[in-house]
This record gives sequence, C-alpha cells and structure tokens, in this order.
Amino acid sequence: MIDAIEVTVGQFARFAERRRMTTTAEREGGGFEYGAGWERRPGWTYRTPYGKSAANDEPAVHLSWHEAKTYCEDAGGGLPTQTQWRAAAYTEARASPPAPFVSKRTYPYPTGDTPDGANVTGAADGWERHAPAGRTRPGVNGLHDMGANVWEWLADASGGERLTAGGSWWYDAAKMKAEGMQFKPADFYAVYVGFRCVYRK
Repeated sequence: MIDAIEVTVGQFARFAERRRMTTTAEREGGGFEYGAGWERRPGWTYRTPYGKSAANDEPAVHLSWHEAKTYCEDAGGGLPTQTQWRAAAYTEARASPPAPFVSKRTYPYPTGDTPDGANVTGAADGWERHAPAGRTRPGVNGLHDMGANVWEWLADASGGERLTAGGSWWYDAAKMKAEGMQFKPADFYAVYVGFRCVYRK
C-alpha cells in the first residue's frame, strides 16, 4: 500500500516534534531553490517552504532522502522502490476503477493518457508553485500527485545518490513519465522535492 498523497507539513511536523528532530535545512539556515545554480534561501524549511509559514496540508519539502526515510520507517513503512512506485503510478490495479481508467492498463502518465490535471509548469491550475496535498485530480489507482507537484524520493541508490520520481511544478509534463526519473544526492534538500511512504499489506 502506498500513501494516496504526499507526506504533508503537518504530518512531518508532528513526527519531528515527537522525535525532537531538527532538519538539515533548519540547522544550515535554509533549503535550496534553483536560480543561478542552486542557491540557498535563508529561512526556507519544510515549515516555511517559501520563507512564509506553510499550511499543514502542503507537501513537506526541503527534506533530504535520509530524513524522508526516517519518517517512513517511523510510520511503519519505507520509501517506495522504483518498482513499487512505477506499478502504483502507471498501472491501474483497481478491479473497477472510475472512468476513464481501465483495470490492468498501463498509462504513460500518472494522470492517465495525458498530463491533464497535474500541477506542472504552465498549467492553468491556479497554483503558482506546489499545490496542497490531495488537491489535484486523482490519477491512476486514485493517487494524487504521483506526477508533478513535487519530486518524490525513492529507495533506489546509485553511490551517494538516490532516485526521485514524478517531476515537479517547476518542470513540464515530460518529467512525469517513468523515463523522467532522476538521481539526486541523498543529502540534497530543496523546495521541489518531497516524498510519500509505502507499507506492507
């Protein structure tokens, strides 16, 4: 079973408070945004992703792979593997899904045959940056934002890097496809990257 939405600010805040955890972005003075290269933004953390307090239902960003992994393990799960994430994002597993989805069909986008309904750059969706978790149109398997909104950390490793999937609001729809996945340093944290967890049934 995989989370239907991205892990939210409220969820991560409760975990961090219980564990008395300070994130790297908080310790180091802020997370990153791409400008003239990667630029640190003072005061940008998962609680204040753009320098202002976030709503509890916004996706938690500015978190490293290690921090995301620790959260998922504490919640009784883990970060999804590439295989788990691809199956959930692109292949409809529900026996009787609502239209237009068809059971057992594999789609090019997590939203179906087209990227419509995803929060990507240039979309007329009302969100300048990331959308609150669960507010975009549900896609394959009834999941939200498996494509776009924010990149999501996966378990797969290549040296010191970890795989991210789905693209984000900053990219166009091409990054939503399975071939759009990218490796990023495991200790990287930025405004474009969040996560969700997977659990054993």
